[in-house]
Amino acid sequence: MADVYDKDTRSSVMQKVRSKGNKSTELRLINLFKEYGITGWRRNYPVKGHPDFVFFDKRAAIFVDGCFWHGHNCRNTSPKENADYWDKKRKRNILHDQKITDIFEKRGWTVVRIWECELKKKNQHETMSRLLEVLNK
Repeated sequence: MADVYDKDTRSSVMQKVRSKGNKSTELRLINLFKEYGITGWRRNYPVKGHPDFVFFDKRAAIFVDGCFWHGHNCRNTSPKENADYWDKKRKRNILHDQKITDIFEKRGWTVVRIWECELKKKNQHETMSRLLEVLNK
């Protein structure tokens, strides 16, 4: 399927995607923290790897990864235009994510990676159960 936008419009749309404060990822998880009574987290702690949330007392780093950007094929979406570029971009992101996970685990931290799609209504209970299991250790 061809892109519904022309090249300039697509570029403008992609430039507006931000790594922080996304409603479908970080802000959604904050709402779930409140709903599940989860406290003790800090957001955007300035450390190499930039976890979205940290729980110092549990030594847990939480990353909320957008499905498209981090290579989760839950919706099986991959652009037809400039496909080679996007494949390489996603592969670089996957390798970077693994490197950051390794760094945190070597420091003795538990890393939880949550996919954007796991925060949707039908998946959120399983996701929060998995997170609570880590935090209640």
